[in-house]
Amino acid sequence: MTVPSGEAGRPLRIVIADDQASVREGLVLLLGGLPDIEVVGAAADGQQALDLVAAHEPDAILLDLHMPVLDGLGATRRLAAEHPGVAVVVLTTYADDSSVMDALHAGARSYLTKDADRADIARALHAAAGGLTVLDPRVHAMLLQAASAPARPGDAPGVAGPPPDGLTQREVEILALIARGLTNPEIAAQLFLSNHTIKTHINRIFAKTGSRDRAAAIGYAHRHHLT
Repeated sequence: MTVPSGEAGRPLRIVIADDQASVREGLVLLLGGLPDIEVVGAAADGQQALDLVAAHEPDAILLDLHMPVLDGLGATRRLAAEHPGVAVVVLTTYADDSSVMDALHAGARSYLTKDADRADIARALHAAAGGLTVLDPRVHAMLLQAASAPARPGDAPGVAGPPPDGLTQREVEILALIARGLTNPEIAAQLFLSNHTIKTHINRIFAKTGSRDRAAAIGYAHRHHLT
């Protein structure tokens, strides 16, 4: 199958966004050395990425999820709203179902993990620019497993309508478990996630709900009937 390329056979023009300089510079060297890809900018955070996209109007952007100033999810939402013609390809270390679904719902077209090789990344960028979706094999398998898994006893209830204050469904689920008195390790074990991932979600929950601590978050959960 022929992979879509830039218009009129020109190289695919891309922006790379990653807060780690070594990763960012490595990707510029790896992808910029390909004859069918031109790297027109490299950003250290989501806001810089938006500025570069506005300035250069690339075909696609390769970005990490966790960056300062404006994270990858926020940047993806802005890109989808302000630059819908730019294909967003996520390249990150995170392969949990929450990160994947949040990114895809925000507008990402493809999702790769950082163990992808240069050929995989280039193929995903070209495919995304052509309107196709490419998922890392591990991500694809995880989504299939999550979709087919039956509801577990004790899972947090769903919320009728969109969750408040920009909370994701996963964050609502974790918030409900906090309200039930579960510790971080207990939540991690129940949801089959790492302690680090749980801490990251809780920090986001605190930020979105304006909670200074778990007690405040529990009060928020009860006020919004999330328990």
